[in-house]
Amino acid sequence: MFLLYVISWPIQAQERPEIVQRPVTWNAKREQLSLEYLKSRHGIKRPSVEIVPKIVVVHWTDVLSVHKTFRTFDPVELPGRPNLQKASSLNVSAQFVIGRDGTIFQLLPETTFARHTIGLNYCAIGIENIGSARYPLTDAQLLANTALVKYLMAKYPIEYVIGHHEYQTFKGTKWWKETDPDYITQKSDPGDVFMHQLRLNLGLTGSLVLN
Repeated sequence: MFLLYVISWPIQAQERPEIVQRPVTWNAKREQLSLEYLKSRHGIKRPSVEIVPKIVVVHWTDVLSVHKTFRTFDPVELPGRPNLQKASSLNVSAQFVIGRDGTIFQLLPETTFARHTIGLNYCAIGIENIGSARYPLTDAQLLANTALVKYLMAKYPIEYVIGHHEYQTFKGTKWWKETDPDYITQKSDPGDVFMHQLRLNLGLTGSLVLN
């Protein structure tokens, strides 16, 4: 059972951390596929790909290079990964990537839809961290995630900060929007240890029952 933590409001304004802009390809095709994903997977018909961020999802990449991660996310359509292609040809991506040294890269605007977490993309900002189970996330990444999430929490009405491995906790709640109940993947990133320390850094305390 996962413990999720309530975010109390108001939150004081936070200084924007240093962020390197490294945008992935965004064109008419990516926009079209994103709108189609919102409609077909989340059951949401919108005139634009703009989201209202309510959740931050923290990931690790399993790819140990910022450059390789960018090359993975940059194509508009998903190369390989047939289990994901069945749901949509839209490539996976995230709004942010954080390198092993703590450098924050922005791939998409904070309020632009990205495919990174089943059932929650429509309201979630994704933060990918260069690392894996074999190469745990670094202290520099913890500090960078802390600074970035604090900034996002102060800027948007963020209600939850979760690890990718916790996303299924939202099934059966008002937050879960996935049209296929069998479309589920098992995730372990970034793990309980990292998320526990991140939440401590963010000052998030107390367990919360989802509604």
